[in-house]
Amino acid sequence: MSALTTQSLTKIFRSGLTRTREVRALSDVSLEVKQGEIFGLLGPNGAGKTTFIKILLALTHPTGGTASVLGHAVSERASRARIGYLPENHRFPGYLTGREALFFFGRLSGMSSKAIASAVPRMLELVGMTEWKAMRVKRYSKGMLQRLGLAQALLHDPDLLFLDEPTDGVDPVGRKEIRDILRSLRSAGKTIFLNSHLLSEVEMISDRVAVLNRGSIAAVGTVEELTRIEARYLIGVEGELSEDVRLEIQGRAYRAEYAQGSLTVEIKTNEDLNRLIDLLRHHGVLITAITAQRASLEDSFMNLVRTGEGS
Repeated sequence: MSALTTQSLTKIFRSGLTRTREVRALSDVSLEVKQGEIFGLLGPNGAGKTTFIKILLALTHPTGGTASVLGHAVSERASRARIGYLPENHRFPGYLTGREALFFFGRLSGMSSKAIASAVPRMLELVGMTEWKAMRVKRYSKGMLQRLGLAQALLHDPDLLFLDEPTDGVDPVGRKEIRDILRSLRSAGKTIFLNSHLLSEVEMISDRVAVLNRGSIAAVGTVEELTRIEARYLIGVEGELSEDVRLEIQGRAYRAEYAQGSLTVEIKTNEDLNRLIDLLRHHGVLITAITAQRASLEDSFMNLVRTGEGS
């Protein structure tokens, strides 16, 4: 079962005195997020990420298309009962302590006093905030506020989490701890929809990623799929390659570079790769490794965004 699904989702904002000026925030966005995965949404400012999330949370209505969450149309109240949400730049009443803030949000979500009293200590411990539970929120650092925000999103044990910049302002140790928490939630069957500008964080934790650019999906897939450099391989070899072998390799590859026991080649097809391996073995070259090369997620993201700008 899908955790969320959208079909041809479109959102057009109209402005001006006659409301004839149109801004297309989303255009025919079709996306599926599977239950039990961590899904990352990436995109430059103005790409439509916030509008997309607001539609899924029923904070705004689509102009066209459909969207469902946990088997319910987003227009149904039941779709939000099992959702946890950490918005970007969230705010807590500064006069409350961390513990009181969680009680406050627990009541807002409809939890009973008994359920809140049981959940609050567990959530504070989970996010590493037990020591500061009696401190007023106005004295919290940005990282502490993020941890408390994550605790309130988890308080009612949701099945689907929407997290908008969850590690913003958190130090490296805290980011590692939050990643570990998210992985444990995934292991428990929770689905996590992650929106972040920290591409390295998304790359480390996401099962799949979508890139949204100018209101449309530019790419979707696993991190490995999005960062694979087509037809480029790094082949580890032992010893030096003779000049004759190098000349033969050049005839079988788009490009070949040899340096310090490694050969980087661009191959036309998988068949050509196998022929190259046979060639090396025929000449007695010992192959120590064959690795498909990858770009960073940031490199792939920038290429997708630039391509979209040029279209």
